[in-house]
This record gives sequence, structure tokens and C-alpha cells, in this order.
Amino acid sequence: MFKTHYKIAWRNLRRQPFFTMLNTLGLSVGMAGALLIGLYIHYELSYDKMFADADRIYRANIDNRTSGERSIYASVSGPLANVLREDFPHAEMVTRFQHIDGMLIKSAEAEENVKEEKMVAVDETFFAMFGIPLLSGNEATALKEKNSIVLTEEAAQKHFAPNEALGKELVLNNDETYLVTGVIEKLPSNSFLANHSAFISLSSLDGADSPAWNNWNFPTFVKLSSSDREPDLQSFLSGVTENYLVPWAMQFVPGLTLENWREQQEISGNYLSFNAIALTDIHLHSPNMKGEFNLNGDLKDIYILSFIGSFLLLLACVNFMNLATAKSLKRSKEVGIRKTLGSKRGNLISQFLTESSLVVFLSMLVALMLVGLVLPHFNQFSGKQIVMPWGSLTFWLLMMVCTLVLGIVAGSYPALMLSRFSPLKSLRNASEGSAENGRIRNSLVVFQFIISVFLIASTLVVYEQLKYIQNKDLGFEKEQVLVLNNVDALKEKSKTLKGEVLRISAVKNVSVSSFLPTPSDRNGATFFKKEDMSPESAIIIGNWRVDHDYIETLGLELLAGRSFDKRLATDSSAIILNESAVKLLGLTPEQAIGLELTDDFKRPDQENMRLITVIGVIKNFHFESMRNSIDAMSLKLGSDAQRMMVKFAPSDFNESIARIERLWDELAPGQPFEYYFMDDAFSSVYEAENKLGRIFMLFTILSVIVACLGLFGLAAFNAEKRAKEIGIRKVLGAGVLHLTSSLTLDFLKLVGLAILVSLPLAGYFMNLWLNDFSYRVSIPWWIYLVSALLAIGISIVTVSFQSAKAAMSNPVNALKSG
Repeated sequence: MFKTHYKIAWRNLRRQPFFTMLNTLGLSVGMAGALLIGLYIHYELSYDKMFADADRIYRANIDNRTSGERSIYASVSGPLANVLREDFPHAEMVTRFQHIDGMLIKSAEAEENVKEEKMVAVDETFFAMFGIPLLSGNEATALKEKNSIVLTEEAAQKHFAPNEALGKELVLNNDETYLVTGVIEKLPSNSFLANHSAFISLSSLDGADSPAWNNWNFPTFVKLSSSDREPDLQSFLSGVTENYLVPWAMQFVPGLTLENWREQQEISGNYLSFNAIALTDIHLHSPNMKGEFNLNGDLKDIYILSFIGSFLLLLACVNFMNLATAKSLKRSKEVGIRKTLGSKRGNLISQFLTESSLVVFLSMLVALMLVGLVLPHFNQFSGKQIVMPWGSLTFWLLMMVCTLVLGIVAGSYPALMLSRFSPLKSLRNASEGSAENGRIRNSLVVFQFIISVFLIASTLVVYEQLKYIQNKDLGFEKEQVLVLNNVDALKEKSKTLKGEVLRISAVKNVSVSSFLPTPSDRNGATFFKKEDMSPESAIIIGNWRVDHDYIETLGLELLAGRSFDKRLATDSSAIILNESAVKLLGLTPEQAIGLELTDDFKRPDQENMRLITVIGVIKNFHFESMRNSIDAMSLKLGSDAQRMMVKFAPSDFNESIARIERLWDELAPGQPFEYYFMDDAFSSVYEAENKLGRIFMLFTILSVIVACLGLFGLAAFNAEKRAKEIGIRKVLGAGVLHLTSSLTLDFLKLVGLAILVSLPLAGYFMNLWLNDFSYRVSIPWWIYLVSALLAIGISIVTVSFQSAKAAMSNPVNALKSG
């Protein structure tokens, strides 16, 4: 019976090549889009699941609110690791990390350095905890000793012959010598350590064993004895502040007790709490935390893409239903004859479902070929490294199940509708159910365009927000600023380089610092007012070390006071605050000038604390994503400088950059010359939003294509069905333009209804998305207008071709055919 069904189905499909092609193309495009989204979502959900016992590993975080400003940190105090090891009985293993900015690395015999951008310091338990095997070396002891380093195989091959790295020495930043104690494979791209190429022993760093609880620079992971112990971990961490941090702070803050700490927290609304997040939740549940290892995703984006993928499949199924019900009248006689000859309704339903399943199967084959072709481009488009799981049995089983389900879903309504035709009316050519079918087809067209217009409007909103971000006054000048990396490799010669670069005529200003408004170092510190060392007066603010020319080079605006002055030796103990920091202090910019602060409160002889004087207040500038409000930060003079900012006057930069490179080669032979422009680095901050915008655009185009294919098929069927009517009207004098507009207007009414429904929905949901940004655009009215006009224009182009073709046909042929 099934063989007969498939033979009949194949004949029917071959008999209607145009509609078969439209159905197959519409389904394959929709299925290819949905499959791409499915692969993308699977990739996002797979983050960090490759690590051993990933379900038992958690990262400690800090949730802090100070003077009304809330910040969430992905790193915690250094001593927390020992507390977990010693006092939390369900901790099987604990590992700390510390971020390291990229380092220059070379073998002891080499003359030229290689820059490794992603490095991190880790405890010796790192490899055992995450189950990362070493290709060479002992994972238990590889990072036990100071000045030990483990490289990925890719990084090791930059310095040594294959399999010869173990036991060799490397020089880091032209200063310290490290021993290679292990080599590992490159870590997967869907892990929190993606692109990290070198791991050094944490004990090599100063302050690794510091007992200070106010230094939140240590991402800390704990593996539990059982995943069921998460509530115990959360409960233990919730008491860390009062049980450990406050007692430590009592040594340095006069009069601090646990009771007045609680009282002050309750009065001020401030808090500081520790909590944990599962390792496998980090990528999608902590997008805005400070101190993340890599750019994380956002669960909301996964929901959005899930809806888009579902909508694409629905659009493709709706196309099939629409065209199948539209052609139902042509098959009514077939149904009547079959029923007269004894066919049961169940047999007819199975026949029509067989046809739909065959179309879906063919479409799935085409969709798989399409995805295989476009996946490399999609990876480049989305910034992912997704692969097709051709060798996965689960994947093929899933494809077959999806094909079967889609065949049933797409063919169910046409099959049920066709199989209930009365044989008598069918053989009489009565148009049974045609009015009902027309209403259903119209409803499906409206549904398709609701989705398409919604996606068009949403895409325009995303791009408008991105344009707003690009054009917003950031509070600093990012254009025409060249950033040189690795300046610390020059050591004292960096001053010589700065002086020589300033002699170039196209250069306006030069500044040397590790801290930039674009991705760079971030440090925080706790400050007290000199005259008020009570706990509630403590503020935690960013602490940036800069040189005398920093403010002028970036064009930061002073609201009060002055900038740093090379002529004043006292500026070594001066500080410049931003507006947010002044607000935390409860002062105006003018009142803050001359205020004395201290971050030296931990010393036992507090009468000799180092004091810092506020000499200036700068206007807030954006140094983090606009999803976040501008945090409190400060500028202090310091010599720790890894980057040089060169501010150019408008000119041709190529010659100036070539001159800077020649100076670099003279002063730092063997050191890599690396540079980038600050506006490019700024754009990288919003890479997630840019990717979302590109993905929105891609799948919006796909949804519009699918909707247009359905509309094109319906228009062709409508023109065919009304051929006799068109012929009579032409004979009676109707013109081509009149007939075309009349045929097109029926569809425009449906599109207009879809616009009325979809635009309010788009406005509502995109406002929810925009609420994630502290600085956002208000959705302008023209987005609604442009979305509507685009939908109308697309539908006119799609429908008018078939309408005009029908209107220009010879009326004699139509009148003779009946």
C-alpha cells in the first residue's frame, strides 16, 4: 500500500512541476534556516560541557551594591579558595585563576618575541579539576612550582620543534624565565577558556597568597562532591561576608563590629554577598559580569533565535498548506472518483500525507545541501566554529523524526480537508468548502506577513540601536587614535619612543598607559575619606594608572579642578575622579576638589596612612558596554604601561605609522610591532550586538523569501482560477493596469492587516530588548513606516508579476478552455 501511495504521490508531484518547485523551495529554505539556528543554539548550549564533571563545578561571584551602584563580579577575593578548602566539607577541589594581559614570549635562544594574547595564571589543581589531559608533562605537578608554564600544542610549536617543548625555558616580557612543564591540546572554542594559549603557575605572581579580602581579582571555581550540594554551597557563600570578610576588615577599620556592619547595611541599602553559578550556565547567564574570561552570550538571544527558527518552519509549513488548499478544488474530482470506487477516508488521508512527506523529504535533502554550503560563511558571519555533525547517528535520527513530523504537520490540514469532500458534489464540480478554504488561506497569508513584518521592524530597531551606540558622544575621542601594544617591552626606552613619536608632525598627543576606555586592564580599589573611616563611607571605584598626557590625548572633559602637571612633584599623590565617583561620595565636582582619600587603610600604623588628594573631576565617559551604567573610576599617575596611544591630526596615517614602526625597530629590535585603532577596539565591545544584528538580518531575509514564495504561488493560482473572469473583463474593455491592480489589491488587504497586528508586537518586544541597555534609543516612528512600506512593496512586486501576466494573456484562450 505504501509503495502505491508513493508512486501516486510522485506522479502528482511531477504533474504540477511549478507548485512542486515552489513547495520544495519554500520548505527547503525554511528548513535550512531553522537547521542553522538549531546548530547555533546547540553550540551555545554546549559551552563548557566538555570538561570532566562539569555538572559539579561552580564559580564563585560577588554581588555588590555601594552607594546605590550595583556591580556583579566574576572574580572574588583570593582567600576564599582556602576558606572553601578548609571550612566547606562538600568541596572536592578548588582552583583559582588570575587574568594576565597578553605577554611577549620567546625561547631562551631566540631573539624575537611572539605575543600570546590570552594567558591566565592558575592553581596547580587546574588540570585535575577540569579533567584536561596533558600531551606531555605531569598534570599533578605541572603548575606546582613557581615560574612554571604550560602551553597549548599550537603555542608550543611557535617556539620549539614538535614534541620538544617539555623542559625547555621561555622568557616572558624579556624579564622572567619560565620552565615549560606541560603541553595540552588547544581548548575548544565553546569553552570559557577559548583562545587561551598559555597557563602559568599562580604562585609565580606577587600577591597570590595575600590574605586581603578587598582584592577581587581571583576567579575561583569549586568542584562539589555531588551536584546535589549546590544549595549547601550557596548557603555557605551567603555567610562568607559576615564570617570572614568583616572580621578581616575589623583589623583595619576602627570601631567596626559585626553589629554595626549589619545596621549600616540595612540603613544604606548597600550589600556585599558571595554566590555561585554553575560552570555550564556561565556562557548564557552572566553576560554583564565584570572579569569574565571571554565575551559571553545571552539567554535572551537564544530565546529570540528559537522563536525565529520556529517561525521559519511555521512559515514553510503555512506555504505548503496554502498551496495545497488552493489546489484542492482541482483534486476534488479525484477524491470523488476514489470515494465512489470505495476508498475510505483513512486511505485518502494517508495518500495525501504521503505526498506531503515526500515533499518534506526532498526539501530536507535540499536543506542539508544548502546548510553544508553556507555553514562556513555563517560561521564567519556569526563568529562561531559550528560543524555539521555528519557522522552523528543522533543527528540523522533527529532529521528523520523532524521530516516525519513536518510532513504530518504540513500535510495534516490539506489531507483532512480534501478527504472530507462529498463524492457527489465533487463529481458535479461543486466548489465545496471554497469559501472556508479561502478564509483559511487568507488567515495563513496574514500569519506569514505578521512574522515577516515583525522581523523587519525588529532588525531595523537592532541596527538603529547599534547606530546610536556608534554615534553617541562617548565622552572621549576614539577617532584617529592609534594604540601600540607591548610598550612595556621597551622598559625605560618607552619614554624615548614617546618623545620621538611626538616629533612627528601628524601627531597631536601621546600617552602611555595600560588602562584604556576600550577593552584593557580593569582594577578596583577601596577608598575612605581621611576624616571618616567608618564602614559606610567606604567606596569601591576603578583605579586606573595613567601618565600626565592621558586626559589631553583622549580629550576627556574636566568639570572641576585641573589635570596632572609634570611640574608638580606632589601630583604623585594626586587623584582625578569621574562624576560617578564624586556622586558616590555625596559631593559636587567643586566640593570634591582638595578632598583627601586613602586606600592604605590596611597598615597597622594607621596614623601614617598614605593620603591621596583629589585635584580634578572629569566628565563621565563610556569605558564599558552601554548595557551598563558608567561606574565610578579614578585616574592616578603610574608607570605600569603596556600601551601607547598616539592621537593623530587629520592626515594620511600610513607614512606616520611607517615612521613609528621604524622607531620601534630601532628601540625594540626583535619585539613584535602591533597596533590597532581605538575605534576598531570600541566596535569589538559590541560584537555580540553586531552578531545579533547580522543574524536578525539573515533570517529576516529568509522569512521574507519564504513568505514571498507562498504569496507568489497563491497569486499564480488565483490568476489561474480567475482566468475566465479576466478574459470576460478584457473583452468588455478592462485595461491591463486596472486588472493588475484589482488582482493585487486582494493580497494588499491581507498584508495591511498583518502590518496592523505585527508592528505593535514588534514595538513591545523590542522595547524589552532595549531595556537591557542603560543607554538606548527610543524606537523612532519611521521604523514602523519603513517596515510597513517594505512589506507592501515586497508583496506588490511578488503579486503584480503574476497579476500582470494574467492581465496580459489572450482572453480567447481563457474563454475557449471552459
